[in-house]
Amino acid sequence: MTLVEKPTVGFVGLGVMGKSMAGHILAAGYPLFVYTRTKSKAEPLLQKGAKWADSPKELAEKASVIFTIVGFPQDVEEVYLGENGLITNGRKHSYLVDMTTSSPTLAEKLYEEGKKKGISVLDAPVSGGDIGAREARLAIMVGGDKEAFDYVCPLFEIMGKNITYLGGAGAGQHTKMANQVAIASGMIGVCEALVYAKKAGLDVQKVVDTISTGAAASFSLSSYAPRILREDYSPGFFIKHFIKDMTIALNEAEKMGIPLPGLSLAKQMYEKLAAQGEENSGTQALYKYWEV
Repeated sequence: MTLVEKPTVGFVGLGVMGKSMAGHILAAGYPLFVYTRTKSKAEPLLQKGAKWADSPKELAEKASVIFTIVGFPQDVEEVYLGENGLITNGRKHSYLVDMTTSSPTLAEKLYEEGKKKGISVLDAPVSGGDIGAREARLAIMVGGDKEAFDYVCPLFEIMGKNITYLGGAGAGQHTKMANQVAIASGMIGVCEALVYAKKAGLDVQKVVDTISTGAAASFSLSSYAPRILREDYSPGFFIKHFIKDMTIALNEAEKMGIPLPGLSLAKQMYEKLAAQGEENSGTQALYKYWEV
């Protein structure tokens, strides 16, 4: 199924990622209602024609396709299943899409609760950071019913470039966990390479330019090493949210009976930085681990 007529869209969460994602939907001509805990964050979108909703409940009453990207699994659960929640107050035949990186177990729960009310729920976490969100080239990993995915896909295509249906409820979140596992150890490698190059007395920018074209090439090296060299630790993705993701991944891994020593080490390193006040810095601030 395709979107013959543009449905009214709702968007919950206008943080580092959500503000750009919602902006793309609005720019594409969809009627858009927005809700976020801090209304001032919505002002740029409201000035461009988006309409404000006072609660997720109001969004559920006015929009037929609603996207959410909030902070933590407990926030997701409240937005969906709380007294003013989207499922609690949702309409039959509506589509709810959680793009938060959250628990696969919770994604399965939301899917089942939505199904009881005739509501289609997809888990669709994203990767690509603030730059990917701003440039509409996010990777979007989707779990849930294929029919719901097919319906919502035209909207996914407005926000991302690599959109993949991965299977039933929770499959999107499990894929995002695999993504975070790979990033966690990769960021250690990027930072260690920079520390090594600096200690060896090399021109670190030249080193980055050189190794970025070889086997060491990665998104983290290309995107975050330049920020580190500029001492730009502003968040494309918050350390506190990465710690949340790593905790979810380790919990899921424990359920499956698999050890993840690289991820465990990364989590310990990031927790040390968070304890020193870096929880709201970007993940590239891991470089500061070697400064303390």
